[in-house]
Amino acid sequence: MSERICVGAIAGAFGVKGEVRLKSFTSIPEDIAQYAPLETEDGAMEFDVIVERVIKNGLAVRLSGISTKEQADALRGVRLFVPRDRLPALPDDEFYHADLIGLPVFDTGGTQLGRVKAVHDHGAGDLLEIHGPGLKSTVLLPFTREVVPTVDLEAGRIVADPPEGLF
Repeated sequence: MSERICVGAIAGAFGVKGEVRLKSFTSIPEDIAQYAPLETEDGAMEFDVIVERVIKNGLAVRLSGISTKEQADALRGVRLFVPRDRLPALPDDEFYHADLIGLPVFDTGGTQLGRVKAVHDHGAGDLLEIHGPGLKSTVLLPFTREVVPTVDLEAGRIVADPPEGLF
């Protein structure tokens, strides 16, 4: 498990007074401000966050030290992180996406199907994007208790019972 978790990404400037459009990866988008200060991936910059309002595809926020449109534009694409210990503990049946990425996925017979490359949420439930040797293309595995009965973070593995023909 990683020591830092990506909680958001800056999509560019919003307006001319230094606000940025922020894509929040927290379950309640506005809660991202509670985890501040947020830091860049390289740790070179740190920001306090004030959520101004919810906007289409994200939040309009003020970041400490950013006061012009040019400064905000320069941050486009920057991902923001927090130390894991600043995030709340999760119930047994919930997981941070960062903890799932990279885990090997096995079928119920013990055969490795691949590794989790990404976790996608398109509104109807999470999908695990599985890559691996022997796979001609990416496989999107529904992340439901029926299809993925076991996620063992301590052992570093996922056990899946995929629908017939998916792999």
